[in-house]
Amino acid sequence: MPQTFDPNNVTMLQNKDGSIPEKHALLTIENVMQGSKVMQLGKYEQMDGLEKQFDVFVKGGGAYWVDETQKIPTTKSEWKTVTMRAKKLAVIVPVSKEYLKWSMNNFFEFMKPKIAEAFYKKFDEAVLLGKNSPFKQSLANSIQTANTGITGSIDYDTILDLEDKLYENNIEPNAFISKVQNRTALRKAVKTENGVATALYDKSSNTIDGILTTDLDSEEFPKGSLIAGNFNYLYYGIPAGLEYQISEDAQLSTLVNEDGTPINLFEQDMVAMRVTMYVGAMIVKDEAFAGLNMTTDDNVSDTMPGHGTNSTDPDAVKNTKKAKPKTNE
Repeated sequence: MPQTFDPNNVTMLQNKDGSIPEKHALLTIENVMQGSKVMQLGKYEQMDGLEKQFDVFVKGGGAYWVDETQKIPTTKSEWKTVTMRAKKLAVIVPVSKEYLKWSMNNFFEFMKPKIAEAFYKKFDEAVLLGKNSPFKQSLANSIQTANTGITGSIDYDTILDLEDKLYENNIEPNAFISKVQNRTALRKAVKTENGVATALYDKSSNTIDGILTTDLDSEEFPKGSLIAGNFNYLYYGIPAGLEYQISEDAQLSTLVNEDGTPINLFEQDMVAMRVTMYVGAMIVKDEAFAGLNMTTDDNVSDTMPGHGTNSTDPDAVKNTKKAKPKTNE
């Protein structure tokens, strides 16, 4: 019985390795940036390498009333130096040569939204939720550190309590992160006093209490959770374009055939393409974020999730079904 493969995995390129052609690479990175909630809300910091050190303003710069000829007081501005480090994201897409030759002539045009989605979902879950993250920081971590988390159902008073966690730290929130499943509860976040009903959620503009709200599409973000914050304190960077490599003779240990044997590109006359990108993130003020029903993931280390004997990436674990040994039958 012939093997069947998802046709969403194909490419046609003259070169087998190197940088993705500029027009396609730019479009793919644009798709990542448009889809990522971190990149929509955070501040971009130019990176020329895998590490970027830069200064962020903390406080200072006061004004004073002075009398005639009186010396004008000065206030020392406070800055801190932070270091943002980029980590590598990668995806491998295999396909049969028959499909490659006859069914698809423009891999990047077809695949760029799919590659972009894989990248930005993984990045957002790491930075926002701390899920299987190579970074030391996440918003979930910051909320725990700053003690700005609350629990409860989504209702009028709870949303105000969440905002108050930020106001207590003199933080003005500029965005909420929610999810589509929360909209029913948000529409019911209404308070009635003296016969007058006041709603916090505006469906037409998708705002909560007049504040921009964006929906995170992730199963790792539970229904009933919210993040509020000033995302000017969240930085991200992309130090390089996307790179690819095409192979016709590799054996894919993390992907198996229907019979449980590992896919061997040479034996099965297939082609596989590996796409990689580097991206960094940095939170510079923990108390700038607050969360409702947020949990933290203890699976955070200084190394990439794949380092060590076994990968700690749950997606990788799902793909590593033990291959059956070959037989002579």
